[in-house]
Amino acid sequence: MTTTSTPWHTQPIDDVVEQLGTDIKHGLSETTAAERLQQVGPNALQEQPRPTFWQRLLAQFQSFVIYILIFAAVLSGLLGDWVEAAAIAAIVALNATMGVIQEGRAEEALAVLRKLTSPDALVIRGGHQHVIPASQLVPGDVVILEAGNHIPADVRLIEAMNLKVDEASMTGESVPVDKRAAMIVSEDSVLGDRRNMAYMSTTATYGRGKAVVVNTGMKTEIGKIADMIQSTETEITPLQRRLDELGRTLSIGSLAICLLVGVVIFVREMTGGDFEFADALTDSIMTAVALAIAAVPEGLPAVVTINLAIGMREMIRRNALIRRLPAVETLGSASTICSDKTGTLTQNEMTAVRLFVTNKRFDVSGEGFSPVGSFSQNGVDVEIAANPEAGRLLLAALLASDAQLEMNRDGRDEGQSGYQMIGDPTEGAMVVAAAKAGLWRESSEQEYPRVNEIPFDSARKRMSTIHKGNNGNGTQFVVFTKGAPEILLEHCDSVLENGVVVPLDDMKRQEILAANTQMAHQALRVLAVAQRELDTLPEEVTPDTVENHLTLLGLIAMIDPARPEVKSAIAKARHAGIRTVMVTGDYPDTARAIAEQIGLLRENGRVMQGSELERISGSELAAIIDEVDVFARVSPEHKVRIVEAFRARDYVVAMTGDGVNDAPALKRASIGVAMGITGTDVSKETADMVLTDDNYVSIVSAVEQGRVIYANIRKFVYFLLSCNLAEIAVIFLATLAGAPSPLTPIQLLWLNLLTDGAPALALGVEKGDPDIMDRPPRPTKEPIIDRNMRLGLVLQTIAKTTATLLAFMIGRHLDPTSWDLARTMAFVTLSMSELLRGYTSRSELNSVFKIGVFSNSFMQYAVFTSSALLMLVVYVPFLQEIFDTVPLQVEHWLYAVPLLLTPAVVDELTKLYLRMKQEKAAPVAA
Repeated sequence: MTTTSTPWHTQPIDDVVEQLGTDIKHGLSETTAAERLQQVGPNALQEQPRPTFWQRLLAQFQSFVIYILIFAAVLSGLLGDWVEAAAIAAIVALNATMGVIQEGRAEEALAVLRKLTSPDALVIRGGHQHVIPASQLVPGDVVILEAGNHIPADVRLIEAMNLKVDEASMTGESVPVDKRAAMIVSEDSVLGDRRNMAYMSTTATYGRGKAVVVNTGMKTEIGKIADMIQSTETEITPLQRRLDELGRTLSIGSLAICLLVGVVIFVREMTGGDFEFADALTDSIMTAVALAIAAVPEGLPAVVTINLAIGMREMIRRNALIRRLPAVETLGSASTICSDKTGTLTQNEMTAVRLFVTNKRFDVSGEGFSPVGSFSQNGVDVEIAANPEAGRLLLAALLASDAQLEMNRDGRDEGQSGYQMIGDPTEGAMVVAAAKAGLWRESSEQEYPRVNEIPFDSARKRMSTIHKGNNGNGTQFVVFTKGAPEILLEHCDSVLENGVVVPLDDMKRQEILAANTQMAHQALRVLAVAQRELDTLPEEVTPDTVENHLTLLGLIAMIDPARPEVKSAIAKARHAGIRTVMVTGDYPDTARAIAEQIGLLRENGRVMQGSELERISGSELAAIIDEVDVFARVSPEHKVRIVEAFRARDYVVAMTGDGVNDAPALKRASIGVAMGITGTDVSKETADMVLTDDNYVSIVSAVEQGRVIYANIRKFVYFLLSCNLAEIAVIFLATLAGAPSPLTPIQLLWLNLLTDGAPALALGVEKGDPDIMDRPPRPTKEPIIDRNMRLGLVLQTIAKTTATLLAFMIGRHLDPTSWDLARTMAFVTLSMSELLRGYTSRSELNSVFKIGVFSNSFMQYAVFTSSALLMLVVYVPFLQEIFDTVPLQVEHWLYAVPLLLTPAVVDELTKLYLRMKQEKAAPVAA
């Protein structure tokens, strides 16, 4: 590879190819590509440096709560209480260490997401087409550009078939630019005038092309301004925002109570005459500070972030890649799934099974992409060579397609599924059918070389290619067109019959339409193929100039069987209160047949066509939207209207899509779902979620996981708030009663760090209630702390506060000479009650015995570790001095155990009441 300083856009194609040491047809070899990748590095923009370990560690100390702790430690040291100061410092250090570890795990999860969202490129290497990560492209690679895909690097165009590129991100030009591969552009031309080039970060919006990579990574045009591009964005979800607001509200109220408690303690100790001013001030400040630490729910945002990261990784395992955090919580409210048919509800393994030519029917055998099969009429095998109409139909279908059938590189023989298909599955089915008749792309295109084309357009529903050809009357051009039968027939005025072109009268037209309808009723997808011979090409190749006066060659029927797992997934979604609606461009009869097979079509469900949508208003569509299960023969523009109709009825709708024109519908939907395999880069970029396997089942799994994630967030919010409120109430009520604080500042800090934090994190990885898909979708406006949770918080605060104060009073009664036993019993009772509450908090409604006491292994680790540390604090002599504890005897435990079990029992009884209430209301709701 040798390069010069001459700009690429000023050089002819041959010179560019020669300099880059590549081959237009075969591309680079894998070996050469690997060597160049080592030389030039990955094709990626340099990200901003991630925070170092020390930067992350320092960030842990930049919060109001930590400032309070540091102030308390310094104050203790100045007043000579070095044990207290050291203990607080150790807790601050431990908290910072845990924060660094948690952030590291979250960053690791987000790094996986960034890797999965990186774009792919279709490249030719060693004469074969491959889909590879765009980051692996090197100068000299030959890439295929298709409508809807991002330009993966800076490229010099080799071929451009009606190619248009949206360069707004580079030039600000709002109109897509027509590209011309053969142009030579002056050296001083601005980027927007370089019609023979395409640049990284822009998007192909129309047509197709082939190009050679000239620059990658930071050497691209976008790379030159990479310092102005932020590689990542921090997204704050509405849920996180609501939790932040909740945390601030609680913090203000809690800090006010803490200040009041501190003032009361100071005044009481000074007026009592037992304390010096400095000691009273220190005691009151330390108690207020410790209570503030326990009261402020500073852990909520961190736990939410970790929970979202863990949940998103779980979704990746379920083949659903979440691109935007708000989609996680929205999924929990999904009430409607609008799904494409092909590839999502079906297997996307199109196989041509029937040909219809001038009232003759040919059945085609074989499966998948293996070009092994036979043709038969009435059960008798026939040779296609003896049926010129069928042979011409297959040749035209092959040449009017872009799909490539290639043998797998492991060299397996034909007939053993040793082939792979690159391109559209529908086109692939026609290419395979042609191969079964002995027609292969390479030899056919040598005889009929393609000179131009009009790409498929969802509005026209057809595609045309123009070839040089020879039919014995001298060199001429032939147009091959394929598309929807009822639309293509409108542009045909003749038909090939027994080798002769004859007029297409009304009777023949009706026969063809009847055959199309019959095959569609059998869940077959049907395409019509036609041709037109031209002596000369029109000055401008457009649909109007070449797609008229066509000669119909016949119909090709294909089947794409339903995915076997979809039927149960639809039933599962319906049981969860989620409607599934099919939105497809296929014929109504085909769509109806598939919908009936998979149980999507209800007994009274309607099938509506796109033509009907055109005749009704948006309000009329919204009025009948509940009746429609299948939308057939719709265009991408119709999808937007369908989404609007559902949203007008307050449905939370997930809409699938894969094409460029699907982007508006994906953006307007509550949850836009793009196809990871067949989807264009534009659809993936617009969507909130990408299915890595294009399977409807993955949508349902993602909805289920979305419900689990939201439920887990509610669980640990409930758990943490119940702990914090109880700790505040214990100190506040004891202070108002004139008693010493039942908990020392260091004990409160210990409670907040280990007793509360560890179970809360374990709640974030709950697998979810077994009946989570038996419930209706969550209302979008439902508050995090709903009526049931408010009831639970009140009961839990009363239960924990009562149990702790009773333990405190019993301890004081058992040893009236010291407060240490009373405080130890209060400390142990509150700590153990909160740990046991971790088990009952694992479900908002179901009993802990139904979900399995030990089914969450993380909860076992959290409770066991926290309990062991608690015992060390109580029974290890030097820790007793730090935490003001004394060892508890059997007699003390006999009093404490019933008290520490009380909150868990109250929680189980509360859930029993809520279940009974729900069961009582169920018949009314039905």
